[in-house]
Amino acid sequence: MSIKRIEAVEMEVQRAFCAENKRLLLERYGRPPKALVRAFGCAQNMDDGDKIRGMLAQMGCQFTDSVEEADIALYNTCAIRENAEQKVFGILGQATHQKEARRGMLIALCGCMAQQKEVSDRLKKSFPSVDLVFGPHALYKLPQLLHETLLHAAPGARRRVYDTEDSDGVIAEGIPTLRTDKVRAGLPIMYGCNNFCTYCVVPLVRGRERSRMPEDILAEARGLIAAGVKEITLLGQNVNSYGRDGETGMDFPELLEAVASLPGDFWVRFMTSHPRDCTRKLIDVIARSPKVCRCFHLPVQSGNDRVLRAMNRHYTRAQYLDMIRYAKETVPGIRFTSDIIVGFPGETREEFADTLSLVREVGYQSLFTFIFSPRPGTKAAGMDDPVPAKEKSRWFNELLAVQKECGMRFFDGMEGKTVKVLCEGYGKEKGILSGEKIPDGQALLMGRTEEGMVADFFGDAACIGQFVQVKVTKAQNFALAGAAVCG
Repeated sequence: MSIKRIEAVEMEVQRAFCAENKRLLLERYGRPPKALVRAFGCAQNMDDGDKIRGMLAQMGCQFTDSVEEADIALYNTCAIRENAEQKVFGILGQATHQKEARRGMLIALCGCMAQQKEVSDRLKKSFPSVDLVFGPHALYKLPQLLHETLLHAAPGARRRVYDTEDSDGVIAEGIPTLRTDKVRAGLPIMYGCNNFCTYCVVPLVRGRERSRMPEDILAEARGLIAAGVKEITLLGQNVNSYGRDGETGMDFPELLEAVASLPGDFWVRFMTSHPRDCTRKLIDVIARSPKVCRCFHLPVQSGNDRVLRAMNRHYTRAQYLDMIRYAKETVPGIRFTSDIIVGFPGETREEFADTLSLVREVGYQSLFTFIFSPRPGTKAAGMDDPVPAKEKSRWFNELLAVQKECGMRFFDGMEGKTVKVLCEGYGKEKGILSGEKIPDGQALLMGRTEEGMVADFFGDAACIGQFVQVKVTKAQNFALAGAAVCG
């Protein structure tokens, strides 16, 4: 497949639209407009949300978290599960109510939901208040699309703007980005997916796999480090496939090592890895790269071979466990997290028991667990699914209990130890240190360890955005608590 890379001249066109929109928006509202941007779902969507903010900032927008204050409300959506979609439709209803009371408000919906035809059709039929709808492939064209929306939004000329055409996807460099998190940052290295797991809608809405060029990724990483970012997460629907489109001259282990070799004091993470493409070469890079966090997210989805085949996962339980064993032997102290789907169509109680035994054997630090949600257009949506929802819920709760038992083992013996924590900001008052008096001159802070453990601690507010040593005084409920011993 030939990857469509957006030319620099086209990005200049979009920047020109930004300038024109700034003028039109100022005329429309008589002041700098306020924009609400909400992103749902995966880390990739969060990064797309930051790009949307970046473009809107170039159009002169200020930002708000309140739909009651918003002149422009833009929702970047996720299509992975049905309940996420229903939540968005409910939020659109709330925004519609606000629009009825506030003349001139614009509502836009974008992202993976927008790329689905059935969603687009529903929006056209049932949500006339939505002015602009566009899919992930049109993200870079937001300035142009908003310009068209503004021209057609006047009374008597109102016409909604849609850009949801099918596409294998594009790569556009140079989109301005306004990051809401100054400590941690996602860095996309590729987009799309070629795996077509039978339950997953991602290839249908995100397109085929396409990799950014290494020089663009490394340049962005250098910029993040220079801006003070302390944790960089390399993002992709399947990062292990990076470079297989044949244009980069570098595979994922080589790219990971190149990023981790950049000068500076920072951590590197990556997600998501598909087990079928995970290699010992990648594990070896983790072992010899001190900046790469020893916490590996490797989604297994099921512990039963028949279910894995029905999912079109292209690996067996034995192959997965072999990679886990090699990683444990090669990278001392490595921790694992994973995704698991409960109640895949046709899954039996005996097959689910294989998942429970795999969880115990691997000993995951934490899991992202989901009850199967059929997605339109996927093969699994048409499979027989005889297990009642109540039974799936019982299985789900059983899995949570097993994982809680496994996860708590990582916190045993932590009290009294000193750990390195990246301080992300202020902690929540109802956390593990609830009720304890904050020492004079200090603040309640929170962060995460290299292994991804949440840590609440007392320390100087100057610690925010920095690595700090924390002496653990409590370890419970999947969290650590303590006090900074330096900084």
